[in-house]
Amino acid sequence: MNRETAEEVTIDVFHDVWRKAATYDPEDGSVVGWIMNQARCRAIDRLRFEQRKKRASTYPLSLSPATDIADPQQIAIFEEQARTLRAALDVLNPEERLVIENAFFSELNYPEVAAKLNQPLGTVKTRIRSGLTKLREVLTRKSEAK
Repeated sequence: MNRETAEEVTIDVFHDVWRKAATYDPEDGSVVGWIMNQARCRAIDRLRFEQRKKRASTYPLSLSPATDIADPQQIAIFEEQARTLRAALDVLNPEERLVIENAFFSELNYPEVAAKLNQPLGTVKTRIRSGLTKLREVLTRKSEAK
């Protein structure tokens, strides 16, 4: 894990600790132990994600849903998913949407987004985290409603 990734994981851990502080139970161990366990789990998750990403990147880039789907039913499903995503993006404030679009749709990493938008790296990470949390909540509600 490189320094940049370690910093991202650290920020994620502090964010999780802040959000989940009420779930801490002193009978399960010390606060430091609880935080270290959160960090360990987050780091393992990140390493596994990086390994999956490397395996997934071996597939041809030409397999894009917009151009390679020939089945009308698959096209309809893809279009419905695209509409759902566009609707979900409407819950984001303009700052969150801007950083998420740059990070995920323009395939920039966090420092590149920060440099492009002339914003502090921590601000970019916070806005992405906040926006992704909102998106997850909206998309979860929509999937449960079906």
